[in-house]
Amino acid sequence: MKAFLFIFLAILSAAATPIELEKGSRIVLVGGGFGSRMMQFGSFEAHLHMQHAYKNLFIRNMCDEGNTPGFRPHSGRPSPWAFTGAEKFHPPLSEAKDRWGSGQTGTGSMPTPDEWLTRLKPDVIIAFFGYNESFNGPAGLENFKGELRAFIQHTKSQKYNGRKAPQLALVSPTAFDHPDPAYKNRVTTNLILYTQAMSEIAKAENIGFCDLLTNTELINFPPYRHRVTDGRRFYRIPYDSIAKKLHLDIFGDTGRLSSSVDPSMHNAIREKNWVWEKYYKIPNGVHVYGRRHNPFGPKNYPAELKKLEQMCAVRDQAIWAAAQGKPFDLAAADAKTIALPEIKTNYRPSRKNGTTEYLYGDDALASFTTAPGYKIELFASEKEFPNLANPVQIAFDNQGRLWVATMPTYPHWRPGDPKPNDKLLIYEDTDNDGKADKEIVFADRLHLPTGFEISHDGVYVAQGNHLVLLRDTNGDDKADDRQIVLSGFDDHDTHHVISAFCADPSGAIYMGEGTFLHSNIETAYGPVRSSNGGFFRYSPQRNDLERTARLSIPNPWGIAFDDYGQ
Repeated sequence: MKAFLFIFLAILSAAATPIELEKGSRIVLVGGGFGSRMMQFGSFEAHLHMQHAYKNLFIRNMCDEGNTPGFRPHSGRPSPWAFTGAEKFHPPLSEAKDRWGSGQTGTGSMPTPDEWLTRLKPDVIIAFFGYNESFNGPAGLENFKGELRAFIQHTKSQKYNGRKAPQLALVSPTAFDHPDPAYKNRVTTNLILYTQAMSEIAKAENIGFCDLLTNTELINFPPYRHRVTDGRRFYRIPYDSIAKKLHLDIFGDTGRLSSSVDPSMHNAIREKNWVWEKYYKIPNGVHVYGRRHNPFGPKNYPAELKKLEQMCAVRDQAIWAAAQGKPFDLAAADAKTIALPEIKTNYRPSRKNGTTEYLYGDDALASFTTAPGYKIELFASEKEFPNLANPVQIAFDNQGRLWVATMPTYPHWRPGDPKPNDKLLIYEDTDNDGKADKEIVFADRLHLPTGFEISHDGVYVAQGNHLVLLRDTNGDDKADDRQIVLSGFDDHDTHHVISAFCADPSGAIYMGEGTFLHSNIETAYGPVRSSNGGFFRYSPQRNDLERTARLSIPNPWGIAFDDYGQ
């Protein structure tokens, strides 16, 4: 039956009418985590630009973890619904409440999905749905069909580009893999049902459809551990393969499709997507669109948003040049974007705020008052180790070495500045005099590593929206492999983002999250949703994330276990 369904879906997919792209066509991606993760690799965009090198395509990715056709929450958006009436498809999410009474409803002026689309003026919309919804099983299938039809009808009724409705294509979930065969089959059965529903609706609505479920099941990918991170998030090799399938099913065969793309094209696209993500999913956006906007947001951020928009446009030009084999001076083009105005600090020294006079060495030690029987000694200082500035979390490894996460870019990167270069450092006392004399930069080019935990398989580090695994594969104490393990953690307020990592006796990692945030994380066991604070527990052994507690805690910056493991 499974093979029959795959063949049936492939036939329907092949029947879709290709979308023709014109010069200057504007393409926007919407949907869930698979579409969002495509920003990390750029393979699909690279294929589009290479096959249409002189059409100067405009491509933006609005996908986000946990999104469905109608449910697209954001901490700074008063409504989580993508269109009027979408709430009827998600009664539990509509009725959810917490300490603040807001549930899935945010606070602020973050543009709605339609407002973003009106700003981006798409001629083509590609929608990636079905994965999150499939965990509702057969019982939720008719509801998903209704929500998807409502999304299509709403999209067809809009003229985002000011002239006509966008051309629309649906993309199914990818194949699912898991070391437990029984669980894999259960999830796959639901994915088949939901993919078939998408195919039937696409045919009935006369819109494009790409069946990735069949395609990714049949491609001869590497073994499980080298293929996926948690069941459905692929590494780069499959993304390159998938990109060609997407292009064929949605835009047809140009006769120039190739499995290889110049690395410079990939680099140019990842650079654009990095800046676009800082614009669309702006870190610390609580000051830009959210409840902390006043009184300083109106002065601080309009110019930054304008500069980010201009920097995205500059990177479009860099991509077009790469597609056409032309040189492009990115730094010179960036220099022509607006200069940010000088913003005077609102900091005022006081008894409450403290002063900017820092104490070092003996002066700092003399200022401490310790309990009887305790003593504080200086082990390492930023005077001897400048990288040590702005530490946020420490831990000791099994060799007795001190690990420190630092984040000089806190509270967020400023447009036009050099890329963030926060670090994870190791300090060692090699001569046993009680003071560090050796520094190792285990990882750099991080951005706000608010929490980390050392594990048997590497170091898990918070990176805004992402939980990242850093691995040292050759034993030189430097991370040479980085994998995004989970995504969808909210960084709307960067001092509330997941932090204070702490392993429990089983090796699972607890993470605290502060209030005002709305996290929606896709996992191999379904979406995990949390709003306004609490604690997560991630088990590396099972790649399993749970929301352990939903508590509206302002700043959960520490977690500890007693002798009983509680």
